[in-house]
Amino acid sequence: MPDPAKPSVSRTGNLKPIASGSLSARAYEAMRRGLIEGEFAPGQRLVLQDLANHFGTSITPAREAAMRLASEGGLELRSGRFLFVPEMDRERYLEVRAMRIELEGLAARVAATRCTAEELQPLREIQRAYVASDAPEQAETATRLNRQFHAGVYRLSGMALLISHIEQLWVAMGPMLTVFFAPDGQRYFGAEVHDAILDALEAGDGAEAERQIQTDIVNGTARFLAYFDRQEAAR
Repeated sequence: MPDPAKPSVSRTGNLKPIASGSLSARAYEAMRRGLIEGEFAPGQRLVLQDLANHFGTSITPAREAAMRLASEGGLELRSGRFLFVPEMDRERYLEVRAMRIELEGLAARVAATRCTAEELQPLREIQRAYVASDAPEQAETATRLNRQFHAGVYRLSGMALLISHIEQLWVAMGPMLTVFFAPDGQRYFGAEVHDAILDALEAGDGAEAERQIQTDIVNGTARFLAYFDRQEAAR
């Protein structure tokens, strides 16, 4: 049963309206991007009619998009009217983490052999902004910049299929990070590891780039496990 304390969402976050074209495909991309970008929280309820209204479509494209995301594990469709962002639990987190370690590690290793100093410059700008966002009241900004940093690294691999698989993991990871970067001042920030990733990429050291991005992913584990411990103790 969904937790009544969780937000019952008729709002649509910062989802952008969709343009003309294949409406269900565009709705799918907008909803998928919203999940990746942390617009929704674990356990959040979405109302299909509200999504359709937001997109300016009939309910059919919104439902088709929701069903596609449900088939990929990004959403749960429990009725003809509502869908839910999957709850964050220990098993789901550890599964996503294990896959990210392997796939993002591979992407970083390949990126180090391909990227140029010019291509690294946008990542350095993101990192400077990330370092400046290390304060509890800047949690939302930190979440966005951390996501942009990781996306910037794996996209430098230039491997379209690999990037697609990683982004599918971020469909699950995006909502989880709304908890991880909650403004309670008890989070792993990891700016120094981001610096080490950039140094490895610049040096063309694939093994080190892989090791550092895997370290960054693993170092957040204690924060998540502590969250699960608190949730289980409260039951």
